[in-house]
Amino acid sequence: MHHTRLLTFGVPLLAGALALTACGSRDEGDGKAGTGGAGTTVTIGFDAPLSKDLAAVGLGMKNSAELAVKQANADKLVPGVTFRLAAKDDQATPNIGQQNAAAFVADPAVIGVVGAYNSSVSAAMRSTFHDARMVQVSGANTAATLTQGADYKAAPERQYDNYFRTISTDAVAAPVMARYFYEDLKVKKIATVDDKKTYGTGIVENFKDAYEKLGGKVVIHQSINPDESDYAAVVNSVRSSGAQGVFYGGEYPQAGPLKKQLVAAGFEGPMGGGDALKDDALVSLAGAEAADGVCAHSDGAPIDSLDSAKSFVSAYKAAGYSEPYGVFGAYVYDATTALIKAVAGAVEKNGGKTGDITQLRPKAVEAMQDVAFEGATGKVGFDEYGDSVNQVISVNCVKDGAWKNGVKIVTVD
Repeated sequence: MHHTRLLTFGVPLLAGALALTACGSRDEGDGKAGTGGAGTTVTIGFDAPLSKDLAAVGLGMKNSAELAVKQANADKLVPGVTFRLAAKDDQATPNIGQQNAAAFVADPAVIGVVGAYNSSVSAAMRSTFHDARMVQVSGANTAATLTQGADYKAAPERQYDNYFRTISTDAVAAPVMARYFYEDLKVKKIATVDDKKTYGTGIVENFKDAYEKLGGKVVIHQSINPDESDYAAVVNSVRSSGAQGVFYGGEYPQAGPLKKQLVAAGFEGPMGGGDALKDDALVSLAGAEAADGVCAHSDGAPIDSLDSAKSFVSAYKAAGYSEPYGVFGAYVYDATTALIKAVAGAVEKNGGKTGDITQLRPKAVEAMQDVAFEGATGKVGFDEYGDSVNQVISVNCVKDGAWKNGVKIVTVD
């Protein structure tokens, strides 16, 4: 069982921050694995949706990973090694993600992969990376099943010892939203809607369990097709159900239009959801007025409130990226840094040489489990399942057409 306690900004959240330096230029290198010593180039793979609906969030994640690589090179974090980032676009599609995973494994210069964004995509990639004994680390996946299995509530069991994440699971975050809706917003009857994807169905399940334990009632459950844009049937069902609010399991490209259509149909209740809703694009998709009342959780305290993140935020702005780092950027930055630190540990165990990168991969997996440092998001480290040890959850809500971050901040024990 998880217990929660409210945090305030007057209490130090986490001591110490990861020291960051000015960005160095990224040496793309030749993409070939070296044999140790000066000039060795090691590739870090990156996978996320870099086109279509989720491109904005994916590109912010990619930029954050690139920033970590630049800084590792500038700081000579691994003596004699230059890192390069090789990014692939999975288009939020599991089949493409699996193809990308196979391509990363086949590249003898790739030591590990940061990604994916979608839990369903990572589910399709994991076995490929595991068979290759290659680290996979995500700063965005939240489905609890990825690390603890289908029976994670009753009998959690680690699924893959090479898979890690720097972000909390839905099993940690969704109950915070359930309590916020039931106790803070006084919503006693709610409708749940999902997009039929791994992330969406999982977060709805976790929300429902926690909400009903508090005494709330889920009066109706509906699903949408994320490839469609007209949700009239779902909207009408929700409106006639007697629900006082809606909890949506899915992503912002569909959540925005859904909220807009609910408001247009006369439904005045708030909408809740997970971190995949928290994007400025949701406001523009729903319209500023209709977007009011949308609340979404995010991992950690708001990044701009953390002393540990100031250097990351400053360096990201200085780099001149055209896309914002978004809700996942700092977690991807820390995930990339964690992988680089694991490589440092693996090289050290290998006598200070990289050698054959494919042979170094298992050593990086072993080293990753022991990685621990103060990152942009605070304490970075992994428990026995490969999950993040830093479990702070923020509730954020749209008011007057803009996101208000940290409406409530909770640490989950």
